[in-house]
Formats: sequence, structure tokens, C-alpha cells
Amino acid sequence: MGATSLNISLSRELKEKVNEQVKAHHYSNASDYVRQLIRRDIERKQAQEELRALLAEGMKSGVSNKSPEQIFAELRDYIHARL
Repeated sequence: MGATSLNISLSRELKEKVNEQVKAHHYSNASDYVRQLIRRDIERKQAQEELRALLAEGMKSGVSNKSPEQIFAELRDYIHARL
């Protein structure tokens, strides 16, 4: 994948914050830091969309006969299986 350029303007304060993050987290340069921020934002939005879809699916499924304890136990098992 070829790289392309995008020029952005930042206030002095924001530029200093970017430079602090680059140094603190050992990014190669500001571009690496900004790319990581963009990737995280995209992933966060995708996760939100997935959560909304799951919530909608849950709402359509109706009321469960399971106890809250059973539901949370199944949820814990599901989360552990995905890790």
C-alpha cells in the first residue's frame, strides 16, 4: 500500500501534546501516532456498531426465562471464550 500525504494544522499546544505522546509511547514520529489514533477511532466506531446490532438483536429476542445470575454467567463465559 502506497503512502500519501495529508497536511493538517495544529495549535502550538496540540503540537506539543502530540510530540509528548510520540516520545512517551515511543512512536517513530507524529505520523505514526496520528495513524494509530485514526485506527483506534475506526475500531471504536466498528465496536459501537456491533454493540448496537447486538442490542437490537437482544431487544427482538424478547424476555428471557433465565435468572440474572445465569445471564451474567453466560456472558462471562462468552467473554472468556473470545479472549
